[in-house]
Amino acid sequence: MRKKFILILALILISITVYSQQPPTVILVSFDGFRWDYLHRGITPNLQKIIDNGVHALSLQPSFPSKTFPNHYSIITGMYPQNHGLISNSFYDHVEKDWYGMRRNENEWYLGEPFWQTAQRNGILAASYFWPGSEQDIESRRPKYFKAYNHDEPYLNRIDGVIEWLKYSEDKRPNFITLYFHDTDSYGHEFGPNSPEINESIKRIDSVTAYLISSLKDNKLSDVNLIFVSDHGMTEISRERIINIEEMLSGYNCFFEDSGPLMRITPPSEKLEEVFDLLKKNEKNFTAYKRKDVPKHFNYSNHPFIGDIVLIAEMGWSLADNRALKRMERNYSKGDHGYDNHNTDMHGIFIAYGPKFKSSYKTGTLLNIDIYPLLCKIFEIDPRSNIDGSLDRIEFILND
Repeated sequence: MRKKFILILALILISITVYSQQPPTVILVSFDGFRWDYLHRGITPNLQKIIDNGVHALSLQPSFPSKTFPNHYSIITGMYPQNHGLISNSFYDHVEKDWYGMRRNENEWYLGEPFWQTAQRNGILAASYFWPGSEQDIESRRPKYFKAYNHDEPYLNRIDGVIEWLKYSEDKRPNFITLYFHDTDSYGHEFGPNSPEINESIKRIDSVTAYLISSLKDNKLSDVNLIFVSDHGMTEISRERIINIEEMLSGYNCFFEDSGPLMRITPPSEKLEEVFDLLKKNEKNFTAYKRKDVPKHFNYSNHPFIGDIVLIAEMGWSLADNRALKRMERNYSKGDHGYDNHNTDMHGIFIAYGPKFKSSYKTGTLLNIDIYPLLCKIFEIDPRSNIDGSLDRIEFILND
């Protein structure tokens, strides 16, 4: 009888030890373009329930430029765009003489190490139902499971896909998953951040949240940790606030990249000073910097593809070359982002809920580069040593 008792006790202890060694499960959810104050419009009851029982930051500050691909990759690598390589949604590779764009997955442009790669090096399986950088052309740089981006994929299908992954057997089940929804970005661009249409979009995202929560509950997945973020905010723009920079620099044969809130210019080398002086003389509703002199708080001067001159528009103003001007006149948006990342209109959301997080806890603005070291802490793995993020700035939101 004593031997039987000892055997049962040993089996219980082994089970407890094995269970305690199982890694946590985290779903990182992105609501693209969901501005921080959309939560204060009284139309997000399901997100509010999570806020009431989890961690809610006043806002999530993006990195500069406050655009989609740079910031999703900053969130997942803990690095500023100047260091992880995605300096904008599109840019010219002056070495390879080739353009990077959001559909390009060649590994050469994606520097840094995404968290899914860090996790998998440490034996933790990862999955992505969409995330910039998750489709890189080298297998070791991708999550174990990933979906090629399909803008028209129904939102509920995305959640159902995540639930299916979580129902895999223990040896195949991913413990870190990313999930992406574009809705508030699309409607914010088309109709502006103060429109009835964006309010309907916010309500849709809240309904999506309710479906995710109910799906986890129905499948007895109550131990999942959820982190809701957005990559940037949105501000109103106007046809009356467009500056044609190419017209201003007519005859100088400059190379223009980007438009809207940000522009990068490469003049002929012998004309650099002359072009820069002309821009400074005509500086109104934008500021011109030589790359090396871009203010340090932007962290936007160290990458060689940034260009010789950087123009940053004032909030609500748009910079254009002739080609961009034609596009804007033909199909002009009412909202945009990419501006000064310290302006609160550019800030997104951070909400976290689950056993790893404090309950009913409110904090101030967090930095998106700190999410990568936070994930490393949750999974008890070492972060890369070359990141810009800091665990010290965010660790306090975790349960003791």
